[in-house]
Amino acid sequence: MGGRRESPNPGPYLSGWRMRVVPALGHLAVRMITNGVVDRTVQNWIADEHSRSTVKNTIAVLVRVMEQAVRDGIIKVNPARVAGWQKLYKQAEDELLDPRALALPDRETLIALADALLAASHDQYRGWGDVVVFAACTAARIGEVPGCRVGDIDTNQWIWTVRRQTTPAPGGLTDKGTKGKRARKVPIVEEIRALVARRVLSAGPNPDARLFTGPRGGRISTAVLRDATHWDDVVTKHGYEHPRRHDLRHTGLTWFADAGVQVHVLRKITGHGSLTTTQRYLHPDVHKITAAGAALSAHLSVLRAPRSLPSPIVVTH
Repeated sequence: MGGRRESPNPGPYLSGWRMRVVPALGHLAVRMITNGVVDRTVQNWIADEHSRSTVKNTIAVLVRVMEQAVRDGIIKVNPARVAGWQKLYKQAEDELLDPRALALPDRETLIALADALLAASHDQYRGWGDVVVFAACTAARIGEVPGCRVGDIDTNQWIWTVRRQTTPAPGGLTDKGTKGKRARKVPIVEEIRALVARRVLSAGPNPDARLFTGPRGGRISTAVLRDATHWDDVVTKHGYEHPRRHDLRHTGLTWFADAGVQVHVLRKITGHGSLTTTQRYLHPDVHKITAAGAALSAHLSVLRAPRSLPSPIVVTH
């Protein structure tokens, strides 16, 4: 080949480009792809449970494309040269293996956390506490809470139809479809119905009005919630080990699982693409497992038992 170097197999790179880069960033102009946008996109790929090699190859093709933009003078610095994504991947792996460990233990602890965050906020705006309680009790992604509109709430059956999420974007926050791209229905438990009713009345009759907003009517993001409530300081001060905003979802899913909700129903509530992800919230109760084995043995014993024969017919003369 005259010293010619073979190019790497383009398969994984083309797949990364078509299946991940274009859907995530294809709607943005090159100049709008910032370091922050790339960081959040990589975190989403990790959260979607793509393998380490898949994430690596996807970042690689994005780096090459953005490097060409640098050479063409469109941008000055390549924003795709992200550092530390391997550490993020390890954190995501730990979370996915045992999400139950990230859940708050009970409702009292949740209320105490919400009250502490509310008290620490500059304006002590009640909405901050409402967001925290609502997110945990519906097992919603934190971005789906500010995406909730009055028209999404059915107060007759007490069901929330989750249709959208609010996410950061260049120029501010924007609404888009749910992570799974499909609407799903979530029960509104009795413990938060008064909260929801109050928010509906406060929002007014417009079905497009947001159920949760900031004190000035703006959209809420996880960063806004963190900064407004001094989240990191509060959780540290009160001895919570690791509650992040996303752990409110882990809390709700763990509670649903412990309440005995069947896994296929729980998956519909969560919007998980993979049943395996939902199953990680089930309690690994050894007693329940052995009881299941005993129940099966009893069932099989009945099947093995000889059936009674009919009584002999006695003929009398």
